[in-house]
Amino acid sequence: MDQTWTITQLADEHGITLRTLRHYEDVGLLTPERRGTTRVFHHRDRIRLRLILRGKRLGFTLPEIATIVDMYDDQPGEAGQLRYLLDQIEVRREELAQRRRDIDDTLAELAEVEARCRDDLSKLA
Repeated sequence: MDQTWTITQLADEHGITLRTLRHYEDVGLLTPERRGTTRVFHHRDRIRLRLILRGKRLGFTLPEIATIVDMYDDQPGEAGQLRYLLDQIEVRREELAQRRRDIDDTLAELAEVEARCRDDLSKLA
């Protein structure tokens, strides 16, 4: 637990840029210790970074991620954090399902237009 990481080590480990880490710090998602101009990341920062990146992969915005991650330390605590996360998962799932329906509709319409174009082209030949 006493292990620390530099900004470069964390960036390399997670395949992100130094700028991304600095941005997460600027918006308050990460709070590394400062030793002069050097950022020193502790185990807590590393865990938070993993949660942030997972949230991004799942499509959450940074403010949504901040709300979820910050709940662990503040009220309503871990139980509240988990309830909120479950609610957000349901919202995200419905958004994705709607996108899937929209994509399916668009693909069907494209197939219909393609078939008409091919038919019209064959009549012209």
